[in-house]
Amino acid sequence: MLSFYLQGLALGAALILPLGPQNAFVMNQGVRRQYHLMTASLCTLSDVVLICAGIFGGSALLNQSPVLLMLITWAGVAFLLWYGWGALRTAFSGNVDLAAAEVMKQGRWRIVATMMAVTWLNPHVYLDTFVVLGSLGGQMPQEARRWFALGSASASFLWFFGLALLAAWLSPLLRTAKAQRVINLLVGIVMWVIALQLARQGIQGFH
Repeated sequence: MLSFYLQGLALGAALILPLGPQNAFVMNQGVRRQYHLMTASLCTLSDVVLICAGIFGGSALLNQSPVLLMLITWAGVAFLLWYGWGALRTAFSGNVDLAAAEVMKQGRWRIVATMMAVTWLNPHVYLDTFVVLGSLGGQMPQEARRWFALGSASASFLWFFGLALLAAWLSPLLRTAKAQRVINLLVGIVMWVIALQLARQGIQGFH
């Protein structure tokens, strides 16, 4: 069964490595050293729920409900545009340190709400876990499916905690005004690019 575990680990890693809303948010919390381990834990837990749901039957639900996917897509577009605008506004602020200080005032529950949004309002997460992992894992025998799901979940655990801890370790270098400006600019651009890609997919879904 080790081969199924490694297959899940490799595919999970390939899907999670590209920079997206989740990774950007975990990295930012790590740089700020603000509830970064809690953020990594919640991202991992969310991924485990989605991975298990996709592999053990959720992919059929998504395939049979294009309206649900469309609603998630447009909610994701709206959120990513808003989130990207906030990052770009901070990047181009006249006083980056002041803007960063304002962000640091965010409470635990606001961080939790933002993390839930970047995860559950991102249609790519459902495509990755329900369509890609679900369609492959769903064809495996029951025991192999469990090992495949465990491998995929392990990839999420290793990545999110590794990213959070690495960002926190590099925090003294990344919390300078210049570094914060670059990070926020990068995050804002990534969010808007993903939002535009999702909007294009949503528009195509109407045709």
